[in-house]
Amino acid sequence: MNIIIVCVAIILDRIIGDPKTWPHPVIWIGKLISFLERRCNGGAARYLKGAVTALIVIIVTGLIVWLIIYLAGLVSLWLAAVLEVIFIAIAIAQKSLKDAALVVYHALQRGDIAEARVKLSWIVGRDTEHLEEPDIVRGVVETVSENTSDGITAPIFYALFFGATGVWVYKAINTLDSMVGYRNERYCQFGCFAAKLDDVANFIPSRITGLFILLCTKNEGPFSMQTRLRYWLRDAKKHPSPNSGYLEAATALQLGIRLGGENMYQGKTTFRAYMGEPTVELNKQHILHTIQHLYTVTIIFTLLIGGVIYAISSTWS
Repeated sequence: MNIIIVCVAIILDRIIGDPKTWPHPVIWIGKLISFLERRCNGGAARYLKGAVTALIVIIVTGLIVWLIIYLAGLVSLWLAAVLEVIFIAIAIAQKSLKDAALVVYHALQRGDIAEARVKLSWIVGRDTEHLEEPDIVRGVVETVSENTSDGITAPIFYALFFGATGVWVYKAINTLDSMVGYRNERYCQFGCFAAKLDDVANFIPSRITGLFILLCTKNEGPFSMQTRLRYWLRDAKKHPSPNSGYLEAATALQLGIRLGGENMYQGKTTFRAYMGEPTVELNKQHILHTIQHLYTVTIIFTLLIGGVIYAISSTWS
């Protein structure tokens, strides 16, 4: 039953996405995090305060979703199933990620580099004011690749195992990391627990997703599967994130491009290790190819992981 609910949710997200007029639960989670952070992030024991804050946010989020589904189930199992579908659908960022990437792609298609820079700034944290097309494309490809796990397959993973409650516990962890999981003076202690928890939550989904990109999408580079697997494991460990490298390295190798390099944040230049072996220069078509990766891997991930869970549960039953 759970895999059917998840599949319906994926279809619903792909068609409708997140209507802008609907209030999104992530906004409410963010408000709770901000409220607690303003009151707790100061003085001594900031790591402990951050850990307690994270646990409160996670427990409150999970409890609310579970309670809504539970009460709906007392009224009607069909109502509970419909709410499960809606909760899971709005936790998946398939359509919104595709749309955000296509906005940049269409600007590049029109030759409007200034507009492409602005639209890219909506989805990345780096400075975009002076980027040319190859680096704009790189920013989109890296973002879509990384968020294929964070925004799509990881939520699906937890939805398949634990339903709507599980996916929203994951979203709470992910939102905590995006708001307080920074290595700066304000958050290095307070947000440390949340950042580590996010790394743990994404550990398995990111690696499965990266592997599926290598195994199940069209290879446009010159290397054999064995070579790509070896380069994938080599490059993934170079990324500052313990998880994101497995997505970006897989995407780079499948497209025959190189990701990583210099980025500028608030006027300061940083360097991220290169991913992949470049055989072609980055161009706007690679945005479309990365979106196709997103669609392909979403389907395969859901069917295979869902099938494995179903087979195991059937055997235990």
